Amino acid sequence: MSERPPAAGRKVGVAALALHADRIDVRSPAEFAEDHIPGAISAPVLDNDERAEVGTLHAQVSAFAAKQRGAALVARNIARIVETHCAGKPKDWSPIVYCWRGGKRSGALAHVLAEIGWRAVQLDGGYQSYRRHVVATLAELPARFRYVVVCGLTGSGKSRLLIALNTAGAQVLDLEQLAQHRGSLLGDLPDAPQPSQKWFDSQLLDALAGFDPTRPVFVESESKRIGTLQVPVTLLDAMRAAACVKVDTPQPLRVALLKEEYTHFLEDADALNSRLRHLAPLHGNKMIAQWDAAARAGDFDTLVADLLSRHYDPTYARSITRNFPRVDEALSVVPAAIDAEAFNVIARELVQKIDHVQAETVA
Repeated sequence: MSERPPAAGRKVGVAALALHADRIDVRSPAEFAEDHIPGAISAPVLDNDERAEVGTLHAQVSAFAAKQRGAALVARNIARIVETHCAGKPKDWSPIVYCWRGGKRSGALAHVLAEIGWRAVQLDGGYQSYRRHVVATLAELPARFRYVVVCGLTGSGKSRLLIALNTAGAQVLDLEQLAQHRGSLLGDLPDAPQPSQKWFDSQLLDALAGFDPTRPVFVESESKRIGTLQVPVTLLDAMRAAACVKVDTPQPLRVALLKEEYTHFLEDADALNSRLRHLAPLHGNKMIAQWDAAARAGDFDTLVADLLSRHYDPTYARSITRNFPRVDEALSVVPAAIDAEAFNVIARELVQKIDHVQAETVA
């Protein structure tokens, strides 16, 4: 028998999240935007301005005045939540409600929902207890898995191979997708700012929790930072001890792939040049000027090939063997093209080889 959700109105711990697919975050939209429990909806009992107003009353007038004003605002907002988010929910609906510390904000909504007849519960300790759980779990969970690290020079198509591996049914941890960054000087995604460190951690834990520890997890070779975000040490240590697969893509295909993926820079020479100027201490102003001239002339084949040979490839060569010592024994794969089907072919073959090796090891 599956475990039943706890009785309505109770406080429950983080472990009970598995019993409650419906999660209601009653904190302010700003708090929710920084981080929240994956799968939660934002249903604030105090919005950003209302929370600031109550806080100001508490600091400048009195706790009593703040509670009086807060109660009125919370009551109105709970009525709205019941009429919108809760409309049409069945009688056995069992959401888990949380706020910052598991106090009055979540308690008020959980109480109303329970009085209506739903099996609503309150997260004991609120978001703070969840965050402590994330930090503690990320310190040990990544070590439980066996990783296969996808290595390769810049533009080799590592991310495309991860997508293809996922399509082929493999377990894939796409750190750059979670981080909304391609992991290099030019790695910012257009119109997609990076998440907060806390939200990155939450998504990472959610992904890891869904993996089967008896099967390998494919992950791209990453440094300790992806853009502004830090990769947990335990995960990084496990990755650096893992077996590797090397994507050995010919340079002409790498140039073509990078032109596809960085179109937003190729269409904005000023933005590209502002980024490339960060390389001036390494390559000198004269080289930066040459790259800028190539970009403005539309000579992107020359520009990309030169960036690879002068900067990205030497940088990669210096770091990969230091950070991933098993790369020298890596299985090499060579894409015949840069389209999705070319990587799908490689992914299917790779999954079969990895499964065969695993079967032999078990036998």
